Amino acid sequence: MKSILFLFGASFLLQLPQVSHGQFLKKLKEKANSVVNKVVDNKTSSGTQSTNTTESQGQGSANKPINKGGAGLKNTAPPDVNAAMDDATKSFSNNNYSDARYSVQQALVGIEIQLGHELLKSLPDNVDGLAKDTTQDEVVSTQWGWNNMTIQRVYSDRKDKQCTITIGNNILYAGLANAYFGNAYTVESSGKDPNVKQVKVQGNKAIITYDESKGYGLIVPIGQSSMIVWECVNFTNEDEVMNTANVFKIDNIKKSLGEK
Repeated sequence: MKSILFLFGASFLLQLPQVSHGQFLKKLKEKANSVVNKVVDNKTSSGTQSTNTTESQGQGSANKPINKGGAGLKNTAPPDVNAAMDDATKSFSNNNYSDARYSVQQALVGIEIQLGHELLKSLPDNVDGLAKDTTQDEVVSTQWGWNNMTIQRVYSDRKDKQCTITIGNNILYAGLANAYFGNAYTVESSGKDPNVKQVKVQGNKAIITYDESKGYGLIVPIGQSSMIVWECVNFTNEDEVMNTANVFKIDNIKKSLGEK
């Protein structure tokens, strides 16, 4: 109980710039996850387990109406960190560990969203003559933990040239990066220009790719499972891609996320 209350007592740090506390927040979440999991596991293992029965549902009649419209879902604000911590404290005091865990998760998701927006503010306004398009900014946290956070920004000339930077998970390139740096990927020398090769960006190992229909991709792994990816459409050559990537301060991005 003392350990989890320490988490709530750290809320005052949220008033400080979030980007400067990436390493602390990362350790904080790892500690909270360990404590909450242990408490919930201990309590649920001694309690009575319930069995849920799922009944097979029919597919419905052939006359079921087809939806033709609706207002859809509205975007909601990210979780209020301090409010979620207060809820977690109350739930924990009442031995409602499931709700306490949920509230802790919501608080940490809120921290990630704040961190993501702070990181976006630190990115350059223009790269290679392309202006940032803040209408396409995205900060997504699917679960708590850096491995599930994605930050994205688009730079464009409003015509046909575009650069998209994604920080965090990128499923499209994760397999390629893992295979290449795991020595499972080889490029044969057959006299033809390769469509993928290893390079370095600001001293960090990286992979650059080229696809005629998609353009260039540049991948810089950071941490154990996250990466920075640039997707560059209608760029002239790989040198232009590398020059664009060098505008971004990779060490600052890694520091913001608590990565070394």
